[in-house]
Amino acid sequence: MQLCRTLCAALAITAAGAASAAYPDHPITMILPFPAGGSVDAVARLTAAELGKRLGATIVVENVPGAGGTISTQRVARAAPDGYTLLFTTPNHTINPAILPKLPFDTEKDFAPVSLVAQIPELLVANSKQPFSDFKGFVDYARKNPGKLNYGSAGNGTLPHVTMELLLLQLGLNVVHVPYKGAAPAMNDLLGGQIGVKLDTITTSKPYIDTGRLKPLAYASDKRSPLMPDVPTIAESGLPGYEGILWLGILGPKGTPPAIVDKLNKTIAEMDKDPEIVKRLTEMGVEPVFNSPQAFQQMISKEIAQWKDVVQRAHITVN
Repeated sequence: MQLCRTLCAALAITAAGAASAAYPDHPITMILPFPAGGSVDAVARLTAAELGKRLGATIVVENVPGAGGTISTQRVARAAPDGYTLLFTTPNHTINPAILPKLPFDTEKDFAPVSLVAQIPELLVANSKQPFSDFKGFVDYARKNPGKLNYGSAGNGTLPHVTMELLLLQLGLNVVHVPYKGAAPAMNDLLGGQIGVKLDTITTSKPYIDTGRLKPLAYASDKRSPLMPDVPTIAESGLPGYEGILWLGILGPKGTPPAIVDKLNKTIAEMDKDPEIVKRLTEMGVEPVFNSPQAFQQMISKEIAQWKDVVQRAHITVN
C-alpha cells in the first residue's frame, strides 16, 4: 500500500512537471475585474498581447466587473491551478477584505501571486479656483479651515478614497469626503468647482492641467514623473514614506505549479525591460514594474493590514 502511494505521488509529480514544461499549449484567460475601457483595461490588453507573444500563446482578456471585483476574483480562486486562468488585479484586491468582511475566498491564501506588471501613481489635483497652488498651501489651508474643504472619489472604499483618508490621517486634517458613482462624475464636479481636490492619475488629469483648469499639487509616489518633472512628490513635500499607488498585477489560483509561476514571472520581467514597452506605458502615464512572487505576496499582506487600519480609523463603510 505504501509502495502504491509512493508510486502514485511520483507519477503525479512527473505529470505536473511535464505539464509545466509544455506550458502554455492552449489559450490563457486573463480575467479583469473591471469593464472595458480606461487605463487598467488598456494596460491589461497590452500585457496580454505582449506576454502572449513571448509565451507563444494567445491570452484572452475577459472583463468580469461587479461586486467590487469579488465576482472575478472568486472565479479565479475556484479555477483549476494550471496557469490557464489568471487574475489581472489592482489594490481593490487588498482593500476589499477591510470593507467586505464576508468574502467568498481568502485574499492571502487562495491565490498564487505571480508579479506586479505596472503602476500608476496617484496625483493630488485641485480645482483652479482654489486659494492654493502647491501641497504646502493645501495643507495650510485645510489646517486653518477644518471641514470647509472637500474632496471627491470614485466611491466609498475605492483606492482614491482610502489613500486620501490615509493622507488626511497622517497629516491630521479634516477634509470632507464626497463619494461619487465613478471617477468621471467626480472629475466633472472637480472641474466645476463643486469639490476642491481629488486624488486622480496623470492620465486623466493632464489634459485639464495643460489647459489650466486643474492645478497639480503633488505626486503620491516615491519619485517624480518624467511627464511632469516639476511636480514634487508628497513624500518630498513633508510626508516621507507616503504613497498612493494604483498597482496592476497578476495572480493565479492557489496551487499553481511553481514552475509555471516562475515562467510567467520571468516573462513579465523581460516584457517590462523592453524599451518599446517602457515607452508605450510611459506615454500612458504608467510605470512598468515587476517583482518576485514572494515580494508580491508580502506587499499584499502588508496592504491588507494597512487598509484594515485606515478603514477602522476613518470609519469607512461601503453603504
